[in-house]
Amino acid sequence: MSGKTGFWAIAQSEPRKTALVDASGRAIEFEEVDARVNRLSNGLRSLGLQYRDGVAMLMHNDPAWIEAFLATHQIGLYLTPINYHLTGPEVAYIIGNCEAKAFIAHERHAAAALKAVEELGYDRSRCFAVGEIPGFRRYEDFLAEQSAEPPAERQAGTLMLYTSGTTGRPKGVRRPLMPGNPDVVASLAGMLGALFRLKAGEGVHLVTGPLYHAAPGGFGTASLHLGHTLVLMDKWDAEDTLRLVERHRVTSTHMVPTMFHRMLALPDAVKRRYDLSSLRAVIHGAAPIGVEAKKALIEWWGPVIFEYYGATEGGGTIATSEDWLKKPGTVGKPWPGTEIRIFDDAGHPVPGGEPGNVYMKSMIGEFEYYKDPAKTRESHRDGLFTVGDIGYLDPDGWLFLCDRAKDLIISGGVNIYPAEIETTLMEHPKVADAAVFGIPNEEWGEEVKAVVQPADGVEPGPALAEELLAFAAERLARFKLPRSIDFAAELPRLDTGKLYKRFLRDPYWEGRDRKI
Repeated sequence: MSGKTGFWAIAQSEPRKTALVDASGRAIEFEEVDARVNRLSNGLRSLGLQYRDGVAMLMHNDPAWIEAFLATHQIGLYLTPINYHLTGPEVAYIIGNCEAKAFIAHERHAAAALKAVEELGYDRSRCFAVGEIPGFRRYEDFLAEQSAEPPAERQAGTLMLYTSGTTGRPKGVRRPLMPGNPDVVASLAGMLGALFRLKAGEGVHLVTGPLYHAAPGGFGTASLHLGHTLVLMDKWDAEDTLRLVERHRVTSTHMVPTMFHRMLALPDAVKRRYDLSSLRAVIHGAAPIGVEAKKALIEWWGPVIFEYYGATEGGGTIATSEDWLKKPGTVGKPWPGTEIRIFDDAGHPVPGGEPGNVYMKSMIGEFEYYKDPAKTRESHRDGLFTVGDIGYLDPDGWLFLCDRAKDLIISGGVNIYPAEIETTLMEHPKVADAAVFGIPNEEWGEEVKAVVQPADGVEPGPALAEELLAFAAERLARFKLPRSIDFAAELPRLDTGKLYKRFLRDPYWEGRDRKI
């Protein structure tokens, strides 16, 4: 193994090494990816795109996603990957807001792509289809017309991601482009590797979540820059994940807690069927996980679980398995170059151990919410920023999260954190997923409502509700208990693990003024 970092350096030194394994199992070597990346880079330049211009992309976990990422990152462009679950008008909003000068879409998402460009009156000569989309230029034809030689005057580009929009319009997170050529910037992946014990030149990374999201995309592309092979999952499945780990001898992956719960719920015979001994780093964040569930996961996989706290805007903290077992429930301590502070609503520092608004300073520098200076100012304080989470620092400096400020329930003047109740309910074997939120109560202001997705084969109804409330009553104070439980076939949760809780909560507040 060469131990080199940076995709382009590895493509030169180990051209026949496998860079990608797509969802069909096809292996693609570094040299093939490199040639296609160069063709796309030269093609985007031929369209007149210049330094700091933008490209938008509507793509699932396809090799073309990686090609667009690397191409824009070597010619000084901003790339905006768009959530492929969005509707045409939502896609149009992001394309227009980020001022994309080119748009690449996969034929699987043709309906949303077509509606978006029609709404915008977007120039079809700048629209490219992986596959066939009426009126779009074929991506493969466009690449075939270009040179496979590296583009002249290579400059580092970056992503311009949009927040998930779970509480409103998505916001573009924009950073200044890093100076220097892309090879130098790509070598910074080694810093991330050091945090999570990922060795350059040695490894296979399984991409379980959508690349358009900051975490799966960030850890996936960083692993590629470390010389690891990326194995792309198209649609996540619990047993298939175990199968791929064994088949490809996966060393690292990023997951979210809902995935952990569903794998833990597999029959013991299925769990024992697969050899997971190759795993060295299973990284997770995005949502809370119950203490007992995580202990069970560490017992099953060993001390390879890394938890972190961060956001599209940056981060964060980190806790190894060893750290977490000493401090169950923590999301870690700040990693090098970051800082965590807790403020109250008035902006005053909060004493240790008391919940408040979590502010952090990121190792990846300052950002702005694109075209929204008021939101940018609102989120920043004393050189730090917040994404609206509530948490506290214990006496040893470990961060514990309580919930999102917007999800806080205030009942009779008492603060209730839904995340704690959700993780408790999800520890019950008959629960596949749970959402907890506040609904109107004339006497108390708000009361606690739970919506539960039963596990496969479990019958919803009053008997199950009583069983779950009794289970929760043994683990939670009385004031935290749901007043009622409803059931849903599936909760509106993103592939990234985040819950569109407003879709469940908003109907109860229609015509009322909710302060939180």
